[in-house]
Amino acid sequence: MDLQQEQLARSLGEGHRVIHGVAGSGKTMILGYRCMHLAKASTKPILVLCYNKSLAGRLRQVMEEKGLGEKVSVRNFHAWCSDMLKAYHLDRPERGLSVEKTMAQMVQSTINGVDSGQIPRAQYAAVLIDEGHDFQPEWFKLVVQMIDPETNSLLVLYDDAQAIYRGKTGKGGLDFSFASVGIQAQGRTTILKLNYRNTIEVLSVARGFATEILSGREAAEDGVPVLVPESAGRRGAFPELIRCDSAWQEWNCLVERIRDEQGKGRALSDMAVIYRTTSQGKEIERVLAQADIPYQSGVSSSKRGALYSEKDSVKVVSMHSSKGLEFGLVMIPCLGEMPKKGEPEADEARLLYVAMTRAIDRLVMTYREPSDFTRRVQEAISSVRQSLEIA
Repeated sequence: MDLQQEQLARSLGEGHRVIHGVAGSGKTMILGYRCMHLAKASTKPILVLCYNKSLAGRLRQVMEEKGLGEKVSVRNFHAWCSDMLKAYHLDRPERGLSVEKTMAQMVQSTINGVDSGQIPRAQYAAVLIDEGHDFQPEWFKLVVQMIDPETNSLLVLYDDAQAIYRGKTGKGGLDFSFASVGIQAQGRTTILKLNYRNTIEVLSVARGFATEILSGREAAEDGVPVLVPESAGRRGAFPELIRCDSAWQEWNCLVERIRDEQGKGRALSDMAVIYRTTSQGKEIERVLAQADIPYQSGVSSSKRGALYSEKDSVKVVSMHSSKGLEFGLVMIPCLGEMPKKGEPEADEARLLYVAMTRAIDRLVMTYREPSDFTRRVQEAISSVRQSLEIA
């Protein structure tokens, strides 16, 4: 996989390029190699953008490991907008606004700054966007202007099935064409269907659970289908769905599994507890602290970019923030609380699909009271187990 992704990164060619890859297809690895390739010839800096802070932290770590820390700037989109406003002395959002309104105002101020010439265009030799399915049309229009016309180097990586920030429609995905936002993608799209990250067992169960969201949407005019991932064939343990009689038993199950995996030689940093709600995240923090298990948590927004510190620690991340990340062992507690009340079921299913596919080889889910999702996951596990035994 490593060699294949490096070769692909080198052979993409010039201009605007789009990679539509399923979860686990190596998109982040391709991004890293592409940055290495571009950095050798570029005189201007290279910008890597994504939506969430946790992924930005991981991408930053990847660039530093490749010795690209000085040439490649990695930012989540809103942090980059903030950088632009600060660098060019433009007004920042007024105090007292909600987070959502603050971010919207920050984006609009950046767009206005570029339109008025106060923020210069063409600042970067190349722009690379990871998890592009989370970007709004106006964000793409803004970012395209930041590329030096002489290099005109843009790479967008996305997977429609993982679009979890697309509002309350329940549809997810890109509901606009790339051409409409200035991305010259026609005939320049590479499709990656092969999933290298997950075992057959993990991928098949996640895919079985999320069948409805991985089908049924037509491709846009410039080719934006929903892809169903295909397994690379690696085998492993079946995902576990454990019913617990009490909160104590559920949290104790989590602690015991972490200690058991650590005793078998798995690093704490190769384990993650992925939660749906903030209250769950805070309870996980309390439980791990009480058990004296080192952890890095993204419950607080300010700490999400520092998940990947040098300290060996369990990662505590929300389902939203887990996108683009991967861990040997993934634990998802409180599954009985999904789908969350008041949220479209399709959006909730997409979130759980994203969380499940973070697991490289071990996936453990727990719940107290059954829900539609626990029943669907159990059905998927039973169906996959039966089909693989027959095979």
